[in-house]
Amino acid sequence: MLIDLPANSSSANSLKDHYDIIVVGGGLVGASFALHLQNETGATLSILVVEAVAAGSQDQPSFDARSTALSWSSREFFARAGLWGALDEEATAINDIHVSDQGRFGSASLSHTEHRQEALGYVLENRHLGTVLNTALEESPTIAKLAPAQISQIWPKQSGMELTIDCQDSTHTVSAALVVVAEGGRSPICTQLGIEQQRKSYEQHAIIANIALEKAHNNQAIERFTRSGPLAVLPLSGYTGLNRASLVWTVDAAESEQLMALSDAETVKALNARLGRQAGRVTQIGKRVCYPLTLSVAAEQVRPGLVLLGNVAHTVHPVAGQGFNLALRDTECLVNELVAGQARQESPGSMAVLQRYLDQQTQDQQRVITFTDQLVSLFSSARTHKALIRKLGLLSIDMIPTLRQQLARSAMGV
Repeated sequence: MLIDLPANSSSANSLKDHYDIIVVGGGLVGASFALHLQNETGATLSILVVEAVAAGSQDQPSFDARSTALSWSSREFFARAGLWGALDEEATAINDIHVSDQGRFGSASLSHTEHRQEALGYVLENRHLGTVLNTALEESPTIAKLAPAQISQIWPKQSGMELTIDCQDSTHTVSAALVVVAEGGRSPICTQLGIEQQRKSYEQHAIIANIALEKAHNNQAIERFTRSGPLAVLPLSGYTGLNRASLVWTVDAAESEQLMALSDAETVKALNARLGRQAGRVTQIGKRVCYPLTLSVAAEQVRPGLVLLGNVAHTVHPVAGQGFNLALRDTECLVNELVAGQARQESPGSMAVLQRYLDQQTQDQQRVITFTDQLVSLFSSARTHKALIRKLGLLSIDMIPTLRQQLARSAMGV
């Protein structure tokens, strides 16, 4: 999801010739980075956010809004950035997580009470998350915003990067000590600079929608592994008397076309056949969106004067809801290194600063990439030995407190 930035938030004619930081992409990751950096550095660094999408209506039907699962560490990130107060108004806590395997005995449960946490995580509709971030950008006295605008050219120079910015009716050349690329999985900037993406197709599609449940979810998230892929149900706040939840339904690529062609009533019937009894029956489904699932990792995440953040750096399977949460941990680490570099009087685009960031985050990134990739392989296979491993694994998690603690800490991002 891209956050619309107001077209008049920064006039193209008011652009400076140079910025300390230029953020390409004003979506959830780019906006979070810019706001957290501003919060940590005040007005000591000049920041420009360039967004391709102009301001648009935020009046989306609430039932059809897409949602994001935030880990506990992401909640803490937004608290440190001074944004959680506004986000908390519509955040739905995940107090419990129930994991099961369709057609097989064995399940596992995690509870916030066992781990003495306020919650294991939270679910936020992107509409609200985007509005809060966008409003904070608009109100920032130190972050310049330019939208709609695109980077048509980028090239390295001795002290950073130089960019050509195309606005609606003008073109400008601007330099930056550091360019933060956060424009999504397929970046024209990476193509221009020859930064390759290592991709692996899962031959699966994710169907995303909001649903209504027959009974209250009681702040429980459901992770159901089916024969065609994982199915997640995340709790949402009520709306017009409905017990709402967010659905992420992974299916084989061939099956997704058939499911998307069904009526809402037929889709609800097919969903209930796979969901099991833990969440209760689905009674309604909202607008469905479908997209292919791919593991994508950039061959290079940093260069002098350049760093990749979010999906352009690494796109993982949504099986454990880790993609955005990992991006926020990357963001916090990068901000910390920029602040530390500033204290050492190092340029934001210094390779020393960026390499320290990457050295710190590589292990976290590899852990999440490996975990989600292996989880998909294990739980999307009908082979007998993998089914046995799944059964023993779920039983072990449910019976051994140490394993539950480790899994809960992973889910919370701590």
